Parts: sequence; C-alpha cells; structure tokens
Amino acid sequence: MKNLLFYKTVLNCNTEDQVFDFLISNLKPSNTIWSYFVNWEKVFTNTKQIEIALNNLNYLIGKDNFDDEFKFLLKENPGIAKVIPALVVRDGKNTKKFKILVDYQSKKLVYEDYDFSKKEISDDDIEKYLHFVKETGLKALITNKKIKNLVDYMIGVEAGLDSNGRKNRGGHAMENIVEVFIKDVCENNNFKYLKEANAEKIKSEFDYDVPVDKSSRRYDFVIDNGKELFIMVVVDRN
Repeated sequence: MKNLLFYKTVLNCNTEDQVFDFLISNLKPSNTIWSYFVNWEKVFTNTKQIEIALNNLNYLIGKDNFDDEFKFLLKENPGIAKVIPALVVRDGKNTKKFKILVDYQSKKLVYEDYDFSKKEISDDDIEKYLHFVKETGLKALITNKKIKNLVDYMIGVEAGLDSNGRKNRGGHAMENIVEVFIKDVCENNNFKYLKEANAEKIKSEFDYDVPVDKSSRRYDFVIDNGKELFIMVVVDRN
C-alpha cells in the first residue's frame, strides 16, 4: 500500500488486513444531525403554492351530497382541478397528466387519459375528475371526515415526501462534519483546502492542472500541503 509507512507509524498497522480492521472498528454509527429529518421551509413553501385551492376544496369536507357539490365547486372554480393530483401523488414533477390502466382483466389493457392541466374544463372533464377522486379514495377520505382540513393534510403529505430529500441532506451533513476535521488539520499544519472545487477553481487557487472527464466535475475537498495536492470525495452510506 502506498501509504503503509503512515499506517505503521501512526496507526500501528503493519498489514492491509490490520488497516481494514482499524477502519471498520472506528466507523461511527451515524451522521444524522437535526437538519436530516424534515426540511420544513420546503414543506410550507410547497403547501403555500396551492393553499388557496386547498381551502376551496375544504368546502367538500363532510358533505353528504359530495358528487353534486364537487361538480358545483369545479364549475365555480375550475382552477381547483389542477391541485387534485397533489392530494394523491407527488413525484417531484408535479404531474398533472396521467394515462391510467383501467382494465387489464380482459387482457386488452385499456387506458384512460386524465388531464388536470386544462385552463378550461367541460362537464365531461368534471365527470372524469369526479371518477378520479372516487377511484383514488379521495372522496372517501373527505366525506368520512377522516381529516378536518386539506391544508393540514397536505403539510403531512409534504413532510412525508420530504424523505426523498434526506439522501441529499445526509450527503451535505457528511461534508460539513468532515470539513470540521479537515479545517483543523489544515490550520494546525499550515495547509490550504478548498470545498466543492472543480478543475478551474483548483487551477485558479492552487495552480494545479487536474485532468477531468467533464468540466462540471466537482470534488468535495481539495487539500494543498505545499508539495502535493490531495483530492477527496465524501461518500455517504446513510
């Protein structure tokens, strides 16, 4: 191993197996910090974008004649239709068009198109939207009084879906944790370091030419000890 002298003198490890055992025995259980759990700013921002429409839909909560009231509400406020998909599906793309497989038992694979992005909606569209809220369970959710406010419901949905962002937050947390130790080493040894640096920034700051396979390649940390350049990529396995 290239740095075996370091392992011997500092870690008292004489073989690769000993180095590996040292690494495994010193792994930490987690890099989870408080910011990992929920990005509340994002949750409330996403909810606020459709809050007015959700409050209009609150009109339907507990209504016994749901079908008639639903049709009336969409005729009076056709723009509400655009937020209906958000109540049951959030895929990161804010999808409003669906091709739904409605029959496969006949082995013919019958599809129906649903488009919630229309600026103007017809009576036929409203009938299709009503069928959508029935089949997806939204009607039952609203009429059975399982929820009291669709805005509060959406906050819960957004908080749950925010789990998709935890991987990125875990990666950033890992970088921040590692930086604390890198900064300490560099300050104690008069080294220099860069965070999130590409080849252009490395050339500008340290005058090193770093070959890359693409110009957008970014390294988590780059350390210059005055003689050599060390490039680090932080890997988060959380």
